[in-house]
Amino acid sequence: MPCSTELSGLTAHLDKLCYHHGGSSLPADKPHAFVYFVTIHNGSDHTVTLLGRKWVIAHTDGSHLVVEGDKIVGETPRLAPGEQFSYNSYHVTGEDAEVRGCFHGMDEAGRKIHVKLAAFALQIPRS
Repeated sequence: MPCSTELSGLTAHLDKLCYHHGGSSLPADKPHAFVYFVTIHNGSDHTVTLLGRKWVIAHTDGSHLVVEGDKIVGETPRLAPGEQFSYNSYHVTGEDAEVRGCFHGMDEAGRKIHVKLAAFALQIPRS
Protein backbone atom coordinates (compact mmCIF):
# COMPACT_ATOMS: atom_id res chain seq x y z
CA MET A 1 0.00 0.00 0.00
CA PRO A 2 1.45 3.41 -0.96
CA CYS A 3 2.36 5.94 1.74
CA SER A 4 0.12 8.54 0.09
CA THR A 5 -2.23 8.90 -2.86
CA GLU A 6 -2.02 11.32 -5.76
CA LEU A 7 -5.59 12.66 -5.99
CA SER A 8 -7.04 13.01 -9.45
CA GLY A 9 -7.76 16.70 -10.03
CA LEU A 10 -5.33 18.01 -7.42
CA THR A 11 -2.66 19.84 -9.43
CA ALA A 12 0.36 22.04 -8.86
CA HIS A 13 1.95 24.16 -11.55
CA LEU A 14 4.66 26.73 -11.98
CA ASP A 15 3.03 30.03 -12.93
CA LYS A 16 6.17 32.08 -13.38
CA LEU A 17 9.94 31.85 -12.87
CA CYS A 18 12.07 35.00 -12.65
CA TYR A 19 15.82 35.36 -12.54
CA HIS A 20 17.37 37.94 -10.21
CA HIS A 21 21.07 38.58 -9.74
CA GLY A 22 21.18 39.65 -6.12
CA GLY A 23 24.66 41.16 -6.14
CA SER A 24 26.26 41.59 -2.72
CA SER A 25 23.07 40.57 -0.87
CA LEU A 26 23.67 36.91 -1.81
CA PRO A 27 26.50 34.55 -0.79
CA ALA A 28 29.54 34.71 -3.08
CA ASP A 29 29.17 30.99 -3.93
CA LYS A 30 25.44 31.38 -4.74
CA PRO A 31 25.03 34.76 -6.43
CA HIS A 32 22.02 33.81 -8.58
CA ALA A 33 18.47 33.98 -7.25
CA PHE A 34 15.37 32.57 -8.90
CA VAL A 35 11.92 33.61 -7.71
CA TYR A 36 9.16 31.13 -8.51
CA PHE A 37 5.37 31.46 -8.36
CA VAL A 38 3.31 28.29 -7.84
CA THR A 39 -0.43 27.56 -7.77
CA ILE A 40 -1.96 24.42 -6.26
CA HIS A 41 -5.51 23.85 -7.51
CA ASN A 42 -7.94 21.41 -5.94
CA GLY A 43 -10.02 20.05 -8.79
CA SER A 44 -10.79 16.88 -6.84
CA ASP A 45 -13.99 15.99 -4.95
CA HIS A 46 -12.17 16.07 -1.59
CA THR A 47 -11.19 18.85 0.78
CA VAL A 48 -7.45 18.69 1.36
CA THR A 49 -5.06 20.26 3.83
CA LEU A 50 -1.50 20.74 2.63
CA LEU A 51 0.95 20.12 5.44
CA GLY A 52 4.40 20.36 3.85
CA ARG A 53 6.67 20.13 0.86
CA LYS A 54 9.77 18.45 -0.50
CA TRP A 55 12.06 19.84 -3.18
CA VAL A 56 14.98 18.06 -4.84
CA ILE A 57 17.42 20.37 -6.62
CA ALA A 58 19.85 18.60 -8.96
CA HIS A 59 22.84 20.79 -9.82
CA THR A 60 24.88 20.43 -13.01
CA ASP A 61 27.92 19.29 -11.00
CA GLY A 62 25.96 16.18 -9.96
CA SER A 63 25.23 17.33 -6.40
CA HIS A 64 21.70 17.29 -4.98
CA LEU A 65 20.05 19.46 -2.38
CA VAL A 66 16.90 18.16 -0.67
CA VAL A 67 14.70 20.75 1.02
CA GLU A 68 11.72 19.47 2.96
CA GLY A 69 9.66 20.58 5.87
CA ASP A 70 6.36 21.38 7.43
CA LYS A 71 4.03 24.00 5.95
CA ILE A 72 4.20 25.94 2.70
CA VAL A 73 5.62 29.44 3.20
CA GLY A 74 4.47 29.22 6.82
CA GLU A 75 0.93 28.09 6.00
CA THR A 76 -1.12 24.88 5.99
CA PRO A 77 -3.64 25.69 3.26
CA ARG A 78 -7.05 23.98 3.45
CA LEU A 79 -8.56 23.69 -0.03
CA ALA A 80 -12.16 22.73 -0.64
CA PRO A 81 -13.02 21.40 -4.10
CA GLY A 82 -12.50 24.18 -6.65
CA GLU A 83 -10.23 26.29 -4.43
CA GLN A 84 -6.58 27.10 -5.03
CA PHE A 85 -3.53 28.34 -3.15
CA SER A 86 -0.87 30.50 -4.78
CA TYR A 87 2.45 31.57 -3.34
CA ASN A 88 5.95 32.59 -4.28
CA SER A 89 9.37 31.77 -2.90
CA TYR A 90 12.96 31.66 -4.13
CA HIS A 91 16.11 29.57 -4.47
CA VAL A 92 19.72 30.75 -4.70
CA THR A 93 22.36 28.85 -6.63
CA GLY A 94 25.84 29.09 -8.07
CA GLU A 95 25.08 26.97 -11.12
CA ASP A 96 22.29 25.70 -13.35
CA ALA A 97 19.95 23.17 -11.75
CA GLU A 98 16.75 21.19 -12.21
CA VAL A 99 14.07 21.38 -9.52
CA ARG A 100 11.44 18.75 -8.70
CA GLY A 101 8.79 19.37 -6.09
CA CYS A 102 5.99 17.66 -4.23
CA PHE A 103 3.43 18.84 -1.68
CA HIS A 104 1.87 16.49 0.86
CA GLY A 105 -1.09 16.56 3.22
CA MET A 106 -4.36 14.86 4.09
CA ASP A 107 -7.90 14.78 2.80
CA GLU A 108 -11.01 15.21 4.96
CA ALA A 109 -11.08 11.47 5.72
CA GLY A 110 -7.52 11.52 7.07
CA ARG A 111 -5.97 9.80 4.04
CA LYS A 112 -2.45 10.91 3.15
CA ILE A 113 -2.29 12.67 -0.22
CA HIS A 114 0.37 14.32 -2.36
CA VAL A 115 0.61 16.40 -5.51
CA LYS A 116 3.70 16.67 -7.72
CA LEU A 117 5.02 19.79 -9.36
CA ALA A 118 6.56 19.16 -12.79
CA ALA A 119 10.32 19.63 -12.96
CA PHE A 120 11.61 23.04 -14.00
CA ALA A 121 15.07 24.38 -14.84
CA LEU A 122 17.03 27.11 -13.13
CA GLN A 123 19.20 28.38 -15.99
CA ILE A 124 21.56 31.22 -15.25
CA PRO A 125 21.50 33.75 -18.11
CA ARG A 126 24.76 33.82 -20.02
CA SER A 127 26.05 37.14 -21.36
